[in-house]
Amino acid sequence: MSDLVSGEAVLLEMRVARLASRGLAFALDVLIQFFTLLILFLVLGAAGLVGFDGALQSATTLVGLVLVLVGYPVLAETLTRGKTIGKAAAGLRVVRMDGGPIRFRHALVRGLAGFFVDFWGVGLFGAVAVIVSLSSRNSQRVGDMLAGTLVIRERIPEQAVAPVYMPPPLAGWATTQNVSGLPNDLALAIRQYLGRLHELAPEAAHNLGNRLAAEVSARLDSPVPPNVPIPEYLAAILAERRTREEARKTQQQQYRPQDPQPAAEPPSQDNPFAPPS
Repeated sequence: MSDLVSGEAVLLEMRVARLASRGLAFALDVLIQFFTLLILFLVLGAAGLVGFDGALQSATTLVGLVLVLVGYPVLAETLTRGKTIGKAAAGLRVVRMDGGPIRFRHALVRGLAGFFVDFWGVGLFGAVAVIVSLSSRNSQRVGDMLAGTLVIRERIPEQAVAPVYMPPPLAGWATTQNVSGLPNDLALAIRQYLGRLHELAPEAAHNLGNRLAAEVSARLDSPVPPNVPIPEYLAAILAERRTREEARKTQQQQYRPQDPQPAAEPPSQDNPFAPPS
């Protein structure tokens, strides 16, 4: 797990993907690349471009390898902001060190480094990537270090985040606060901080709590009440936000317009004045 701080001093707790999950994603991608190369060479062979001219065959092979082994991850990670098919299947994503989505330049650096250093070129079929990842705190390979990226797990079990309860002494105060301006990313950071508070060192918990409280106070114009611990202040804000969201959803469901029911047709009765048929 990696604790990173963005430019807004908001904790970004990201579960770093370890070797096993990255290896699974890599194996799936290699399988896709293998079959892509196989189909490519079969098509070129059927077209008569492979097997006749040695120079043409070498050039075609080199171009095909570069397009598939470099182009595939670069294109996929650029279009999906950090995923290949293998990473998507394994629930992984490549992000910047500040937690933001990667762009073409990040994907290009990772792709080139993967081809020449991490896996193929001088990578000894992935040995370099494995050794460097094991020695890195955030499981980064050479391409990640050069591009300023890391691979994280997107699929996090919901039970990993503990529910937040309203501190009873602050229940009345919280109802007077305008919590609608609390953005989702800051609310998530607070929830993660409160859920892991017992795991943090006292100094780290103090510093991080003060940063989050300052961010909340600035956004909501709601300073910390006197003699109130920072964790309780943050818990009150978050619990009140959740309560109002639940109340709003309940109200919307109650007042949702019902579909008009078709009018019932009156029962048919024989007309006594109708001529006999």
